[in-house]
Amino acid sequence: MNRSVRLIAAAALCTLAVACSKKVKEEPVVDTTPTAPVTDTATTPGAYTPEDLNTDACLRQRTIYFDLDQDTLRPEFQAIVGCHAKYLRDRPSSRMTLEGHADERGSREYNMGLAERRGNSASSAIQANGGSGSQIMVTSYGEERPTCTASSEDCWAKNRRVEIIYTAQ
Repeated sequence: MNRSVRLIAAAALCTLAVACSKKVKEEPVVDTTPTAPVTDTATTPGAYTPEDLNTDACLRQRTIYFDLDQDTLRPEFQAIVGCHAKYLRDRPSSRMTLEGHADERGSREYNMGLAERRGNSASSAIQANGGSGSQIMVTSYGEERPTCTASSEDCWAKNRRVEIIYTAQ
């Protein structure tokens, strides 16, 4: 019985101590020492910077075109893919979206799948050139966002594409 009374008394004292404790609000410590401005420039010679997206001739090319019903990269776009892969390597915080598109021929479902395969093909090529898959997102628009609306082979060729959109530079 004596042990039970001691346990109850100890529990009551602990509860009372917690309930009566004074809450002290701590103020955050503010560092007032001046710091040098942080610049996000590449330190490696020859590394791309965000400004290069608008000035470098290779990086300004952000559209990859495909042949009819094809999802394989044409050889003339390998250099563009290489430039964008190097940009991703040089800028680990950058992110891109590859938007796949198709022309109006074929069913909606077929064009959505084809546009996604085109985006994945471009993503694979960028990764094969050293870009990181974690920096790339693929979106398929199928035939929903044409750049040209005429019904001609020249127009359809312009709609069979993948657009490279940088979401973080």
